[in-house]
Amino acid sequence: MSLTGLFLVTFLIVHLAGNLQLLAGDDGQAFNEYTYFMTHNPLIKTISYLLYAFILLHAIQGIVITAKNRSARGNQGYRKYSSRTNSWASRQMALLGILVLAFIFLHMGDFWYQMKIGALSTKEYAGYDEPLYDLYTKVKASFEQTWIVIAYLIGLIALGFHLWHGFWSAFQTLGLEHDKYTPVIKTVGYVLAIVLPLGFAIIPIVMYTQSMA
Repeated sequence: MSLTGLFLVTFLIVHLAGNLQLLAGDDGQAFNEYTYFMTHNPLIKTISYLLYAFILLHAIQGIVITAKNRSARGNQGYRKYSSRTNSWASRQMALLGILVLAFIFLHMGDFWYQMKIGALSTKEYAGYDEPLYDLYTKVKASFEQTWIVIAYLIGLIALGFHLWHGFWSAFQTLGLEHDKYTPVIKTVGYVLAIVLPLGFAIIPIVMYTQSMA
């Protein structure tokens, strides 16, 4: 659970760096070229299959752990807890995980799946022997719809809370806990929990605002 989670955090950082090219202001060329590279580079394609497997494994592990915890508690639940050691995010990791998973399905269904089945238009760019899928236009059209933008923001808020507890607890689960380093790990986790969702959220907000201008 911890290892797959940390791998997914690494992916989020890389994914955000690529997606920010949606805001390059070049009518999508940088983003479409980035998408072409990500779908044609053999190493990246191999890693992408690992990513799909890790997403499913992480979700399944979360469900199993939640079920075991509830079974161990029986029907009594927690009679009391300390607000200093148990944050809201830590108590709602299962719910947050479900929301994040739903967000991933929405994201992949709206963009990744459309590209895989060849449902996108294409554009020709200098230096390429074949037309490139115009994923930028599809993203732009989606982020002009209010409900999609709202759904994304809800998913990103859930992701932020999931990271708020999940990042540092992954190190704790792996036994990498130390009085000197744990505060640093927690700080890094809190920064990631804010910066990553905020970075992703800027994209639909900006594109939606531009469409309304």
